[in-house]
This record gives sequence, C-alpha cells and structure tokens, in this order.
Amino acid sequence: MVPDKMIGIVGGVGPYAGLDLMKKIFDETAASNDQEHLPVVMISESHKIADRTSFLLDKTKTNPAFAIVEVIKKLVSVGATVVGIPCNTAHSPHIFQVIKQQLRESATKVTLLHMVEETARYLTDKVAEVKKIGVLSTTGTHKTKIYPQILQRFGLQAILPDTTLQKQVHRAIYDPEFGIKTFSNPVNEKAKEILIDAISQLEQAGADIVVLGCTELPLAITQRKIGNCPIIDPTRILAKALIRAVDPNKLFPF
Repeated sequence: MVPDKMIGIVGGVGPYAGLDLMKKIFDETAASNDQEHLPVVMISESHKIADRTSFLLDKTKTNPAFAIVEVIKKLVSVGATVVGIPCNTAHSPHIFQVIKQQLRESATKVTLLHMVEETARYLTDKVAEVKKIGVLSTTGTHKTKIYPQILQRFGLQAILPDTTLQKQVHRAIYDPEFGIKTFSNPVNEKAKEILIDAISQLEQAGADIVVLGCTELPLAITQRKIGNCPIIDPTRILAKALIRAVDPNKLFPF
C-alpha cells in the first residue's frame, strides 16, 4: 500500500549528498522504533544528470533540469508527495525554474522544496541576530549569485570568497586528486584543510556565520562550529523541512 505522504530525494547530485540527506532525515525524525520513521524514497541516477556547475559555466549545453525532472516523476510514481534536491547549485534559476516549468507542463503533482530558501528562512527564524552570512559553494553557485540574491530578500548580507579563494574552494570539491567528489568517504584531508582555511578567511572578512552552500561540503565539515565561527548545514535544514512537510509532529525541535 502506498502511504498518503512520502519524502522523495533526488539522489546522484552528488551520490553521497543524497545519502547524507537521507541519513539526516532519519537523524532529525522523532522515532523510538523502525515503524515510527517516515517513508522515504531516493533514486540516484548520476549517469543521467549533467554536472550542474558545468552547465552554469557553459562547459556543457545539457541542462540537468530535464534529467532531474525525470527522477522526480519516478519518485512521484512510487508515492513521493514532497521532494528535495540535495544540490545547492541545482537551485540556480537557470535550472530550478526549468524544473518547475517542466513539472507544471507535465501536470506532476508534488511539493518541491527550495533548499536555499529554506536555509535563508532558517537563518532569519532561528539565528535572527546574525546578518552577515559567509557562503562556501561551487563556482556555479558562486557565479549565479543564488545565495546573495535569496539572502537579500530575507534581509541578510552574503559574504563570498574572492576569486582566488573561490578557486581553492572549488578545487576542494572537484579536484580529481583530492576533491570531495573523488574522495567522499572518507574525505581527503587536503580538501578539509582548504575548507577550514576558507571558513577562517570568511570570518576575517566579516561573516558572523558560514553556510556550507554545496552539499558535498557537510561531508567534509561535520562540526557545528569551526573555531568561534558557527557552521550552517543546508542539508540538515532541508531534511527538517522535508519532515515538517510530511508530519510536523515527527520533527525534533531545532
């Protein structure tokens, strides 16, 4: 029997980011036994989904939106009623708006959450005293200014890496010799060192808090604080939002 409500995860963007979201959904669900957990389904088809940053940087003409839509349709077909995409870069308007348009045109009935908006909402609701938000991300997310634009709508200011530091952050994610996409479990120490240094530099630039604005980054930075700087994990925020959308009573309090 298909449940009335089910969480769907678009996996494969990247693969370990999907697993991380699923784990955090379980972590954040108030359940004392197996049966009290919420139904969750994930489909991971990395081989079909073009790299989001490559598309935004014009290195490929294939918009990953279309493959993501096909995954969402499959999730809906097995009962998913609310879906999350654990990839910040996929929430660029150049991708996310196409996903929404394709879902409308195909009359696919599903609630699709926006990871970056959920993060901005959390920051204003739960850490209201913080106004300057450091953001680490892929260069695709950095270039399209997803976080600065959305944070500004919520009355927040984004503090971004400069060009030199952004190249280093991007290497920590993508470098074939030590990047997180190559070494996800465990993460290479060099990638961790680059990210810890980047957090420090954003703090020195005035950030009150740092958002891990790429879903690979929480695989490397698992601490809630680096030095004196609080760390915000959008994957965990998305997990909580998905739980709330299905059954608010199952959500551990923040």
